[in-house]
Amino acid sequence: MSEATIVSVTLEEPVIRGEQTIAELGLRRPRSGELRGLSMIDIVQLKIDAVHELLPRITVPPLTLPEVHAMSVADLFTISTKVADFFIPKDQSGLPSE
Repeated sequence: MSEATIVSVTLEEPVIRGEQTIAELGLRRPRSGELRGLSMIDIVQLKIDAVHELLPRITVPPLTLPEVHAMSVADLFTISTKVADFFIPKDQSGLPSE
């Protein structure tokens, strides 16, 4: 298995976890099993419930669902568009190949 594609996102409002501050988040290209129970159409359409459910599965470091729910709207939008880019075929996306 090849190394997963990870895209970095700098957060406008860092996630605070105890004494740890997460100012940059990695997003891994999801595998089909991580999409279980989700609609790819909902994710690509940036539907909040679908993105909220997916992010704890693909963030590095892994975020909890409450942390995702507390995320700023600007950060959630930025992250959502990066996630939607994962659904574009690699040869059209500009993302690095796995």
